Amino acid sequence: MKKLAKTITKLKTGDEVVVIAGKDIGKKGNIRKIMKSNNRVIITGINMVKKHTKPNPQMGVTGGIVEQEAAIDLSNVSIWNPKKKGADKIKYSEDKDGKKIRLFKSNDTEIK
Repeated sequence: MKKLAKTITKLKTGDEVVVIAGKDIGKKGNIRKIMKSNNRVIITGINMVKKHTKPNPQMGVTGGIVEQEAAIDLSNVSIWNPKKKGADKIKYSEDKDGKKIRLFKSNDTEIK
């Protein structure tokens, strides 16, 4: 199996993103987890799958069908720009104190 190199991404956990490819195209959500080792992200409410779980009385887990988020590829998401009301790219700049900040590429507003 081919090993993937760690991806450098400008996205961070908690960013609001929009899906730009795949079955959930156009849906928005916040990043819960970034897995840089295999270039995937988990986004709240996106790519929901059903998982069959076995009951485990020692841990208090009831069996059944659980719906949870599955990971999607990092290339299929883009950051959501609320002023532009669409997907955008990220660029870096320095503020007056010399601190590195992230900006939306289209309108140079800071990403909160």
